Amino acid sequence: MAGLPTLPIPKEDDFTSRLRSPAVAARVGVWLGICFGIAFVTGLISHEAHVTHPFIAFPTRPVGLYRVTQGLHVITGTAAIPLLLVKLWAVFPKLFAPPPRKARELVVEGLERGSIAVLVGSSIFQLASGLLNTSQWYPWGFSFRATHYTMAWIAIGSLIVHIAVKLPIIRDVLGADIEDGKHDRPGMGDEQPPISRRGLVRGAFLAAGVAVLATAGSSVPVLKKVSVFAIRSGNGPGGIPINKSAKQVDVVAAALSPDFRLTLAHGSTEMEFSRSDLEQLRQRTHDLPIACVEGWSASGTWSGVRLRDLLDLVGAPKGRDVRVVSLQQHGPYKVTVLPRQFVDDPLTMLALGLSGEKLALDHGYPCRLMAPDRPGVFQTKWVSRLEVL
Repeated sequence: MAGLPTLPIPKEDDFTSRLRSPAVAARVGVWLGICFGIAFVTGLISHEAHVTHPFIAFPTRPVGLYRVTQGLHVITGTAAIPLLLVKLWAVFPKLFAPPPRKARELVVEGLERGSIAVLVGSSIFQLASGLLNTSQWYPWGFSFRATHYTMAWIAIGSLIVHIAVKLPIIRDVLGADIEDGKHDRPGMGDEQPPISRRGLVRGAFLAAGVAVLATAGSSVPVLKKVSVFAIRSGNGPGGIPINKSAKQVDVVAAALSPDFRLTLAHGSTEMEFSRSDLEQLRQRTHDLPIACVEGWSASGTWSGVRLRDLLDLVGAPKGRDVRVVSLQQHGPYKVTVLPRQFVDDPLTMLALGLSGEKLALDHGYPCRLMAPDRPGVFQTKWVSRLEVL
């Protein structure tokens, strides 16, 4: 439109700070790559934990494996946020560099810029969506888990391509002093910035450390007092946080009804149990952690009936999966399948109590599933039916 001012397009030479150098980008990039690698591996573990029958059966021991891996996943993802911001700031001038004229150099440059574009886009998506997931805020219409998993492969693939293209420079600058200007851009000025390159890199690491300390209390109990931004503090009945309340999923009336019955089915054989019936059976007590995909975890002393003891009452053989149905009226985890290795594990129980008290309504009263090393979304609350498959 006439009269509107036009903004000049920046040029690479307009960015003269000596801090925007390959020496800074490479050093921050090494730790960013480590964070991405750990987050990728632990993300794959989390994905497999959500699959009923993965290629390799998910283990039931150690009981806190998922707690550790998912905690690491969220912690390294959080640490990557400030590192990524500093890395992008350091290489930002390259966005405005003119393309080379020689065909071979143009191909290499095109491959590098293409991999960077994919890497930056997928990295920002992964970190932003992961951060929103820890807050249980989903302002989108797609499946978070499926999309996050797919984008993880894209991010790690583009990262590998980027490293392969830039490896000679990365190796060179890491082998030299950080103030060495061998690979600096020609237009870089001689003026000394307020802080040194080494100071900027240390500041990036410090920012990553502060971000972890401020949030990791959800996963690491000893950090709870300093983790001012921890999403789940551990507050709740028995010291276990509550993700979804009974009111949110509309189970209050059904869970508190004196007519409640747990149905146990194997083929044509069915048995029904009231809450008092379950209390009359042999009770077990186990210390088991509960850990969620958002990264928080907590340990609790759960008491109830061993699942294997219940299944023996209807003659169910070992090595069978069990379909678990909740009283909740909506949600993707109203019906889940418990794989056979968890069904037969002696620690898997139908919990009736927590920390010596009757199970709280928001924790799954009248009864809930508790199995070792399972994601929290599969520790079904308000269980109404168990069906041997």
